[in-house]
Amino acid sequence: MFYYFYPIGSLNIVLILAAVIPAIYMMIRVYRADRLEKESPGLLRKLIVVGILSSLIALVEERIFSYMLGLVLPYDSLLYNILLYFVVVAVSEESSKYIMLKKHTWYSPEFNCIFDGVLYAVFVSLGFALWENISYVLNYGLYVAFARALTAIPGHTCFGVYMGLFYSAAKKYERIGDTKGLGVCKIMALLVPVLLHGAYDFIATMETYDLNYIFIIYVTILFILTNILIRKVIKNDSYM
Repeated sequence: MFYYFYPIGSLNIVLILAAVIPAIYMMIRVYRADRLEKESPGLLRKLIVVGILSSLIALVEERIFSYMLGLVLPYDSLLYNILLYFVVVAVSEESSKYIMLKKHTWYSPEFNCIFDGVLYAVFVSLGFALWENISYVLNYGLYVAFARALTAIPGHTCFGVYMGLFYSAAKKYERIGDTKGLGVCKIMALLVPVLLHGAYDFIATMETYDLNYIFIIYVTILFILTNILIRKVIKNDSYM
């Protein structure tokens, strides 16, 4: 590939830019969509940083739990792969994002609009994806950067959108004193992204023609539905 002709320093810069630019582009798009009240740059920078931190936490959790899972199930079994992607990977990654999201925004005075929760969750998710992307691209090259720009970065954005929608709903229920609605929405803010993420990873890593075809259908439907949903949220955004 052409990038092997770069000196090592320039090569790393090119690869890092290829990994970072798609995530930054998505952040800018979501930030510009916030029509009621722009969030402070300081808070958004913090969310990117804690998103990166959440990826490191998830990495440790995934290594520990995947090792434990491998002690009781064969690596090539269907049950192993289901538990690996839906429980070990998806739960580790989405829970680490959610914990960081809640810790740094739940009591923020800036969290006063429905769209805010979506914006916060997407920034944490893209901070996570940004760091993950750098690791993949430095290891596997520019081809992976292009592939992940079309799939993984929008995928993490979608997971963040669903997390943020339920997260905002939970905040709204808290403000009106509805403890049942608050509890349900907190659970859904984690459960829905976990299921979407687990399905994404499970289908993507199964190396058969049929599942590759299903993966294309899955991500296409996911991206279209998320785009429709976020447009609706933007249009109907309101103060809590």
